[in-house]
Amino acid sequence: MTAATPQWLRPLLLPAAFALAAGAAVAADAPAAAAVPAEVAADPSAALSTPMPAGRTRPRICLVLSGGGARGAAHIGVLKVLEELRVPVDCIAGTSMGSLVGGAYATGMSPAEMERLVGGLSTEKIFKERPPRQDLTVRRKLDDFTNLVTPEIGVQARGLLLPKGAVSGVQLETVLRQLARTPGYRDFDKLPIPYRAVATDLVAGTPVVFSQGELANVMRASMSVPGAVAPAEYEGRLLVDGGLTDNLPVGVARSMGADIVIAVNLGTPLMKREELSSIIGVTGQMLNILTEQNVRASLASLRPTDVLIEPALGDFSATDFDHLLAPVPIGEAAARKVADRLAPLALPPAQYAQLRAVQQAVPAPDTRPVDEIRMAPLHRVNPEYATAVMETKPGEPVDQATLDQDMRRLFGTGDFEHVNYGILEEPGKRVLVVNAVEKSYGPDYLRFGLGLSSDFRGDAFFNLVGSYRRTWLNSLGAEWRTDVQVGQTSALTSEFYQPLDTRQYFFIAPRIELERRPVNIFQGSTRIATYDLRRFDVALDVGSQFTKYGELRVGVQTGTLDATLSTGPAVLSPGPGDIRRGAITGRLFFDQLDSVDFPRFGYAASARVYASQPGLGADDTYVKAQADGVYVHSWGNHTVSLGFKAGSNIGGNPLPRYDLFQWGGFLQQSGYATGQLLGGNLQFARLIYYNKLARQTLLQGVYAGFSLEAGRVGAPLVPGSPTGLLKSGSVFLALDSPLGPLYLAYGRAAARTYSFYLYLGKPY
Repeated sequence: MTAATPQWLRPLLLPAAFALAAGAAVAADAPAAAAVPAEVAADPSAALSTPMPAGRTRPRICLVLSGGGARGAAHIGVLKVLEELRVPVDCIAGTSMGSLVGGAYATGMSPAEMERLVGGLSTEKIFKERPPRQDLTVRRKLDDFTNLVTPEIGVQARGLLLPKGAVSGVQLETVLRQLARTPGYRDFDKLPIPYRAVATDLVAGTPVVFSQGELANVMRASMSVPGAVAPAEYEGRLLVDGGLTDNLPVGVARSMGADIVIAVNLGTPLMKREELSSIIGVTGQMLNILTEQNVRASLASLRPTDVLIEPALGDFSATDFDHLLAPVPIGEAAARKVADRLAPLALPPAQYAQLRAVQQAVPAPDTRPVDEIRMAPLHRVNPEYATAVMETKPGEPVDQATLDQDMRRLFGTGDFEHVNYGILEEPGKRVLVVNAVEKSYGPDYLRFGLGLSSDFRGDAFFNLVGSYRRTWLNSLGAEWRTDVQVGQTSALTSEFYQPLDTRQYFFIAPRIELERRPVNIFQGSTRIATYDLRRFDVALDVGSQFTKYGELRVGVQTGTLDATLSTGPAVLSPGPGDIRRGAITGRLFFDQLDSVDFPRFGYAASARVYASQPGLGADDTYVKAQADGVYVHSWGNHTVSLGFKAGSNIGGNPLPRYDLFQWGGFLQQSGYATGQLLGGNLQFARLIYYNKLARQTLLQGVYAGFSLEAGRVGAPLVPGSPTGLLKSGSVFLALDSPLGPLYLAYGRAAARTYSFYLYLGKPY
């Protein structure tokens, strides 16, 4: 719910949780129908005998729509048949997915429009929490270049804390606002069709029936699946899916004055014994059973004049949001089965057309400017920073798409667990109220990750990584981050990042770095020596962030390097041992990739300079410069990535042995051993093609591809190393797994060297 979406947790929680959300009412073969009065199915003309209240010429018909997760799209098929038969709908009560479809219909959206909207949705579009990566802040983008894969774990004095749900619902609310034709705080009795939505108070354990509110927020609360979608905080209450307490709200319809109820019960078959093999399955089944009880009570309350519709959805999964159109015809078929019960309720064509014209009269979008943007009370985050992130400004016309993007961008700062908004009309003033809920498990966070590689020739490398981040240490948003890595390369980096202004355009960042790593020296394809490098540096950078596009840093760095010959001939010794370091440094970074793991569009580039200066205490004088970049474009499932890397010394002084360019390995001159190429300058270009073969439940994608690579490593340390134009390529199968990108590859060079690779992590 990746970057993303936290992707690793979603597969574990969604199947059980959405079975609940959907309200898993009654198994298809369960005797639930026995609870329905027999008269409901026995007398097609019973509805005509309904006594009319004084002054009314026809019965008041209320549509009741149950929860059902992705199965809830069947409600659209039912609505299509109701319109075809000219059955009027005078009020709607819905729970969970039923509240979504019901809310859309109540605000004037036709079934055909709903079908078009639903056809363009998918699991990713509904539940992918992360805003488009291009819109993230630079610091959050830089996280993607690490091998951190777990979600954030909150660190507080009371211990370690996890998020309340796998996803927060920010992206879900964007979809809900498209369904709700009437934004703003509303009296639901004044909608084109009076409407009610049911949620559950997580504290009191009781149903909450909404008769007014911000429609998108109400619908989101009604389908906040415990464990999958974080509870909704609304008007001081903590709310979750209404299916827990009233999944088929017949009683709510009665309270709205319904004479006749048309109830659509979706139901989800209970899991079989062999499926109850894990704690998740058992928990989901228990919740299903509990939910079934309230559905049975609702079914038992149906009267002889009511109509029950039960779409035969079989094993269609409540979590299958990638095929939302599939249940629509099933809903149609179920409604047609009771057409003889529905037909007596029909209105004459002209009267029905007049009614629907009134119900579908949608007011024009309200684009009036707001006079003020007001943040809900924040305890840590500076409200001025939060409003600066938004593109919507006071005095400018309000655009719905921009507002939705603002909410995603606020969420993408990493400071909030939920974000939504509403518009208040105050005397003489129109106010946009942004309800940004700070992470309850923050403001300090832990993350972990793993990287490993093997060439199947005895060289295997692994690295365990961890990151501890403390945020909002002062009103300008100071952050203290410490990263630790253990494995082939062991390292510790700790940086205090202090913005200098509210918008965080400028910053100052002191840091310390410790690193220990081996450098293997090859002659040809034979390893003949190994360096052991131990480095300690203290640095101070000042810089600027180009908002979401990039960052520029310049700074000074001083420290020591212990470079020793671990194995090999003494003639290859890297130096005298302890080497003093001191340099002026610079880095320019741009990033507009849509993804780091398997990008489809965008570009990224960086340039670095390390100018070693005796005036700053260095033993050696030299300037090392390097640059790299990538451009990616896709069509359909096909993607092409063009990349380059170049580096050299600047000026007359060559690079010292302990600071040469090391190259070689998968997608870095494939076919050569990892780190086989070592020299004083580097030029490299690469073309990668990959095709997305499939998308599976536990995987974001399965890819197959190849690379074509050409490069040159000049001024080699050891005579006999590969020189001239080096040509190589690879073929690979890749998985976008919960632990990160996983590659199985074969690389071959024109010099007839080859390697097999197993690679977990980011190879470039």
